[in-house]
Amino acid sequence: MADLPEKPQLDRAALERVLARAAELQASEGEGDEPGLTDAQLVDIAREVGLAPANIRQAIAEERSRLEAPQAKGAIDHLFGPATAHAQRTLRGTPAEYLSATDAFMQLEEGLRVKRSMPDRVLWERAPGLAASLKRKLDFGGRGYHLTRAHEVTATIVAIDADRTLVRLEASLTNVRNAQLSGGAALIALGAAATGIALVLGVAPVVAALPVIGMAMIGWLVARGHQQTVMRAQLALEQVLDRLERKETPRASLLDAFGPEPRARLLKPSDR
Repeated sequence: MADLPEKPQLDRAALERVLARAAELQASEGEGDEPGLTDAQLVDIAREVGLAPANIRQAIAEERSRLEAPQAKGAIDHLFGPATAHAQRTLRGTPAEYLSATDAFMQLEEGLRVKRSMPDRVLWERAPGLAASLKRKLDFGGRGYHLTRAHEVTATIVAIDADRTLVRLEASLTNVRNAQLSGGAALIALGAAATGIALVLGVAPVVAALPVIGMAMIGWLVARGHQQTVMRAQLALEQVLDRLERKETPRASLLDAFGPEPRARLLKPSDR
């Protein structure tokens, strides 16, 4: 029998599609309940298919840092902006170093306090108290304290390898979006009520429709304002990552002397 012609090799994009499709087929056949693979096994498999070990380690770290918080999908996100802001970066250093430094930044410079603390994840919420309120009101540094509007801020920090750490920050703004949508809806309802009263009083329909049209436009702008809130929170998260990358030390204000001390240590001068 004549030798079959050798088939051309698959390029990288085709290889990724084949692997993804094979995973789908195995899941559909009910064969996905087998024990998972260790990091070392995944690295070995990646090496076999021509992927760099450093890239697979970073992919593993990103998967472990991925949050499963529920997010609204569809028209609301497109029209009014997402419910969360997030940023992530790969930094040189250890997870312990960045967990403590991130906590110090969030408490001393972003007006937050620890809500929950786990080995590789910390959650913060708006700091209460007179000192924290005065600090936000005075805002001597012009920071804006945009993260204090969030329901909670999360940092997930995991090691990629001995020298690199993945830092993922996320701010949940569901509460802000819901409040702005409710405010917009209330304005539209007020306009509709005014239009209804005008019609009952015998005002011409063209004139009576002005309140509901005007309030609908204002309500739309109020609801759309959430997009600016997300952008400001996104910038605040990126700025924290910038300063972590530069090994900067958080700056405490005089008002911090009247509040609780940050749970974690600050960056030592030797770390800078």
